[in-house]
Amino acid sequence: MPVALKRAYEKPSLSDGARVLVDRLWPRGVKKESARIDAWLRDLAPSDQLRRWFHTRPAQWQLFRVRYLEELAAPDAARALNELYNLARRRKLLTLVFSSRNTEHNNAVVLKELLDGMRKPPHSSGPEKAAGGAIRARRSAK
Repeated sequence: MPVALKRAYEKPSLSDGARVLVDRLWPRGVKKESARIDAWLRDLAPSDQLRRWFHTRPAQWQLFRVRYLEELAAPDAARALNELYNLARRRKLLTLVFSSRNTEHNNAVVLKELLDGMRKPPHSSGPEKAAGGAIRARRSAK
């Protein structure tokens, strides 16, 4: 199942398939009718604190990624991640929609990596394993 990434400010297209907004806040200036969002999973977004931290330290991508994966282990985020996995299994095409100007380093990129990992053996990836692996990686880095 292909997973695409698209900024919320780009025009939706039929080739997007199911469009899932993965930000906590609705993108400024984007009308809900024209955004064509099929699901809005707010709880998949990084915490405001982590988002602000990364915004001032874009060179800290790897640390952001680890901290974000840890946040995805929280109950609300884990439920939303499970919902995303279920949606990905049911749809042939899936586009993760985000607002960040940084198109290479943002939470949608991390989520895409997790979804792409669904095709790997269960011991290497998945919602529970991904969050747990990030915690182990951080502990061993200390």
